[in-house]
Amino acid sequence: MSRKEKIVILGGGFAGLNVLKNIDRKRFEVHLVDRNNYHGFPPLFYQVASSGLEPSDIAFPFRRRLGKEGHAGARFHLGNVTAVDPQSKTVTTDSETISYDRLVIALGTTNNFFATPELIDRVYTLKSIDEAIRLRNEVISRCEKAALEKDEETRRKLLTFVVIGGGPAGVEVAGALGELKRYILKREYPEIAPDEMTIHLVEGSGRLLAAMSEKSSRDALEGLEKLLVDVTTGRVMKSYDGERAVLDDGSEINSTLVVWTAGVKAQPIEITGTDAGTLFGKGGRIITDDHCRVAGMDCVYAIGDMGIFTDGKYPRGLPQLAQVAIQQGRYISRLINGTGKGPFRYDDKGSMATIGRNKAVADIGKFHFSGWTGWMAWMFVHLVSLMGMRSKLSVLMNWTWSYFTYNTSLRILLHGSKYPLRRHD
Repeated sequence: MSRKEKIVILGGGFAGLNVLKNIDRKRFEVHLVDRNNYHGFPPLFYQVASSGLEPSDIAFPFRRRLGKEGHAGARFHLGNVTAVDPQSKTVTTDSETISYDRLVIALGTTNNFFATPELIDRVYTLKSIDEAIRLRNEVISRCEKAALEKDEETRRKLLTFVVIGGGPAGVEVAGALGELKRYILKREYPEIAPDEMTIHLVEGSGRLLAAMSEKSSRDALEGLEKLLVDVTTGRVMKSYDGERAVLDDGSEINSTLVVWTAGVKAQPIEITGTDAGTLFGKGGRIITDDHCRVAGMDCVYAIGDMGIFTDGKYPRGLPQLAQVAIQQGRYISRLINGTGKGPFRYDDKGSMATIGRNKAVADIGKFHFSGWTGWMAWMFVHLVSLMGMRSKLSVLMNWTWSYFTYNTSLRILLHGSKYPLRRHD
C-alpha cells in the first residue's frame, strides 16, 4: 500500500479546525499542532472575564474531537511552534520536529502593542482563556478589596477601569463592566456605591465599531452610555506606566487596570531560509496568492489571520474575522482533497457585537439590527458556532439563568496554588 500524504496543520483555531474537519482522512494522514490541548472560542472570552461563563463552556478538547467517528487517522501534538523549514519540510516545536508533505499555517493572532512593547507587562489582554481568567480574578479581587477599603480615594483607584480599543472586543468588555456597575454592585457589594466605579472606553478612530455601519456605532455608543461608561473617541493612548494612561492630547486617566483590545498581529513564526521582507506583510501576516499558497514554497498554505492577500476589493487584505478563517479552512480542505477549483472568494456574512443585556448590534447584508432583536441574533449565531452539544446547552442555561435572575454563580476567585513547583517545563 502506498504511503498516505502527510498534512500538518499549525493551529487549532477556526481556520485550522475547519481544515481538520473537512480533509479526506482516507487519503491523508493529518497532524494538528497547537500550544493548547483545546479549541477556545474567542468571541466569548470576554464572558469568561466578566464571570458570565466558565472556561469549560467555551473550550473543546482536541483529543475528544479526534476521537469522534470520522476523524480516524488524525493526531494531535501539544507544542509551541518555533520554526518552519521549507527546505527539509519540517516543523519544529518546543517538544519535537515533525515532517510534512503539505503544511497549513493557521496560528491566529496575538496582541499588537504597536510602538509600545512595554505594555505587555502593564496591561490586561483578552486573547486567550488564560488571559480571560486573569482579568476575571483581577476585577473580582478589586471589588472585594474596595468593599473593605475605608479610604475613599483608594477605593476609587481600585474601581477605575480603562478599556483601550472600541472594536467589538472593547465594546463587549466595557459593556460587561458597565453591567457590573449598574446591576451587580448594589446587590453583591452593598459597601460600594455605583458612582465610585468609573469605566473609560478609549477609541482611536472617530467612532466605535469603525468596521461596522454608522448606525451600529451610534447604537453602541448609546448603549454604553446607558451602562454609565465614559466613551472617548478620536484619541490614542500614547503611554501607560501602570498608574496613568496618557492620551495623545496630553490628557491623563489615573488607573491601575487597563484592558488592551486595540490591535492584533499574526502570531510570530520563523521560516528558515526566507527573506522576511518579502514573505511577511502588514501585521506580520504571511503573503499568499489568491489560493492561500505561500509564494516560493511547495505545498505550504497560510490561512485565517496568518495569511494576507490583497486585491482591488481588499487592498489591505481580508479582515481578520472568524468568518474568513472558517471559509478559508473549508476552501483549503477542498483544494487539498481535489474537489475545489478557482481562487478563494470571501462571502461576507456580516458583523455583530453585543453591548449588554438586551443590547447588541448586527449588520447582515443590507440589514441592520439593534436592541433586543440584535441581541437575539448575536446569541443565536454564537450558540450554533460553539463546538459540542454540551457547550451549547451549558451556555444557553447560563444565559437564561442570568437573564431572568440578574445573577451568576461564577463570581469566584481562583488564584491557584504555587507549590509544589513543576518538575518539567
